[in-house]
Amino acid sequence: MRKLLILALVGLAAQLVDGALGMAYGLTSSTLLLFAGVAPAAASASVHLAEIGTTLAAGVAHWRFGNVDWRVVGRIAVPGAIGAFAGATFLSSISTEAAGPWMAAILFTLGAYLLVRFSRPLRANRAAGPLRGRFLGPLGLVAGFVDATGGGGWGPVATPALLVSGRMEPRKVIGSVDTAEFVVAGAASAGFLIGLGAEGFLLPTVAALLVGGLVAAPIAAWLVRIVPAQLLGATIGGVIVLTNARTLIRAGELGGPVPSLLYVLLAAGWLVALVLAVRALRRARRARAVADAALAADATPATTVATDASGTVEPAIADADGSRRLAAAVEG
Repeated sequence: MRKLLILALVGLAAQLVDGALGMAYGLTSSTLLLFAGVAPAAASASVHLAEIGTTLAAGVAHWRFGNVDWRVVGRIAVPGAIGAFAGATFLSSISTEAAGPWMAAILFTLGAYLLVRFSRPLRANRAAGPLRGRFLGPLGLVAGFVDATGGGGWGPVATPALLVSGRMEPRKVIGSVDTAEFVVAGAASAGFLIGLGAEGFLLPTVAALLVGGLVAAPIAAWLVRIVPAQLLGATIGGVIVLTNARTLIRAGELGGPVPSLLYVLLAAGWLVALVLAVRALRRARRARAVADAALAADATPATTVATDASGTVEPAIADADGSRRLAAAVEG
C-alpha cells in the first residue's frame, strides 16, 4: 500500500510538471519504474496506459482554460499516434540506444536556444504565419516513436520544437501538446497490447499513477495560464538542458569530477537565464504600465478639446494612437 501511495504521489508530481511545462510525465514515471526493476517494455506500457486517463483530463482542463490550438492538435496527433504505435509494437526488436545520444544532443541544443530566447524580451514571430502540416507531421511521427520506445519523450521532443518556432504562445504550445498526447498514448497502449498482451500492463501501478495524475491535471492547466511566458520558457529550457546533459555525459563515459563540474556550470547558466528572464519580464510590465498611464492621461483632455471645438473625437483618437506607438517603442 505504501508503494502504491508513493506511485500516486509520483503521478501527481509528474502530471503537475507535465501540465505546466508540456513534458516529463512519462520521463519521470518511467524512470521510477525502471529504477524499481520493471522491464522497459512493461514500464512504458504501464505509463502509457495511465496517460490515457491523465492526458484526457489534462486536455479537457487546458481546453477550458483556452490553452489549446485545435488546428495544431489535429495535425500533430495523427502522425504521433502512428509513430507511437510503431514504436510500441516493435520495442522488443528495435534498439534506440545508439540514437539516444544523438537525440539528446538535438534536444540539448533546442533547450540551450530556449534559455537564450526567453532570457531576453520576447518578440513573437507571428508574421511568418501558422505552423504548416509538413512541419507538424514529421515532428509528431518522430515524437510519437521516441515516446513509445523510450517510455517518455512526446513532450521533450514536441514542446521545444514548437516553442522554438516562435509562432505560438507557450501556454498554447503546452496545452496543444498535452491534448494531442491523449491520442498518442492510446495508440501506444494498443501497440503494447498487441506486442505484450494484457499481462504486460502492471494494473496496480497504472491505477496509482492515474489517480495522482487526475488530481494534478486541472491544477497544472490553471498554473500554465497564470505563469508568465518569459519564466515558463526559461524554465523549460533549463529542464531540457539538464535532462539531456545527463544522457550525453553518460554516453561520453566521463568520470571523476568532470560530470559534477559540468552540472554545476549548467545549473549556473540556468540560474543566470532565469534572472535575465525576470528582469526582461519586469521591464515589459513597466513599459505596459507607462503606456496605460499615458493613454489615460492623453484621452481625457483630448476628448474635452474635441467636444468644445467640433463635437468630434478625432484629437483623442490621434493622442491614443500616439501613446500606443510610444508604448510599442518602450516595449521594443
